[in-house]
Amino acid sequence: MKDKKIKNVFKEGAISSEFIGESIAKHQSKISIGAHNIFLGQVRADEIDGKAVSAIEYTAYEDMANEKFHEIREATFEKFNLTCMHIYHSLGTVKVGEICLFVFVSSPRRKEVFKALEYVVEEIKVKAPVFGKEIFEDQSHQWKVNS
Repeated sequence: MKDKKIKNVFKEGAISSEFIGESIAKHQSKISIGAHNIFLGQVRADEIDGKAVSAIEYTAYEDMANEKFHEIREATFEKFNLTCMHIYHSLGTVKVGEICLFVFVSSPRRKEVFKALEYVVEEIKVKAPVFGKEIFEDQSHQWKVNS
């Protein structure tokens, strides 16, 4: 496991629907795959203390975070029969309604992708050192607490 290259999961700004679509299309030639599952995390327009969130500004300790994403990825491959997995997380400002997290898992069988996707997303939320600052419509801000 230690020999595998640590990938950079970060993309600047929102993750576009074009990028997501291209990622899916690239897997159509991999004919051992029988199922895909996708998680798209989107910035919500939460209302906190009477103020509406308009964006989240994401920051991370990138080297440490990429190592943690790698560990999560490898643990997921050990636990589930997956063909491939891709994780992308935004850095910088992502507006309400835009995608900030894209996780894509593939397997020969459908049941594996359902279990694997839930596992990997929960692990990311708990273990990845990525931080979000909620930006309100009045430009005030506060650090986001994951729920």
